[in-house]
Amino acid sequence: MEEVKLHGNCFSPFSCRVTWALKLKGIPFENIEEDLSNKSPLLLQYNPVNKQIPVLVHVRKPICESMIILEYLEETWPQNPLLPTDPFERAVARFWIKFSEEMGPTMWMMFRSSGEEQEKFKKESLEMLKTIEEMALGDHEKKFFGGDQISLVDIAFGAHAHWLLEVIEKVVGVRLLEAHKFPRLHAWIQNFKQVPVINQNLPDSDQMVLTFKRNRERLLASS
Repeated sequence: MEEVKLHGNCFSPFSCRVTWALKLKGIPFENIEEDLSNKSPLLLQYNPVNKQIPVLVHVRKPICESMIILEYLEETWPQNPLLPTDPFERAVARFWIKFSEEMGPTMWMMFRSSGEEQEKFKKESLEMLKTIEEMALGDHEKKFFGGDQISLVDIAFGAHAHWLLEVIEKVVGVRLLEAHKFPRLHAWIQNFKQVPVINQNLPDSDQMVLTFKRNRERLLASS
């Protein structure tokens, strides 16, 4: 059996991305929970450039950055594919994955800001959500971004979904995903979180809110 280890943290949406993909593809792995305030020597050795999680270690070779790890999993373990086989559809999927990566920092800036600055990031985030609602999920019959089966696009956006609702809405007090404004996105989140592998590998909401509330207070106090 090829050794697979994941250095991550249960509260990290980027770690969860990798966990979901590993489990959806049926890849056995050892999960190594990292204390982000006291990172292990192994993590620093495996990712000396940015010293961040997640890091996947496959037969003692480290791969960093969540979406790069997901592409690696897809190429190394072709079973239970998470990208379409058609080249055009794969290109479209990668486009929306890139959009998700660009959307993330804007949304998380609401977590790190307040007042007028926060309003600016809220407006930008709502525009991005509108784009997803109207263009990526334009087909009313779609259960997931690619149709009836979960894909890497869902996993990419899923890293924002649970955290967006639980952290930004509860901790920051900014309401973004109102069901009547974003019915397709709202339905997609419900479908996504009902998938057993996803649902069983989400961080506890109450713990997550407490942790991120403390982090936000610390960030605002130091700014």
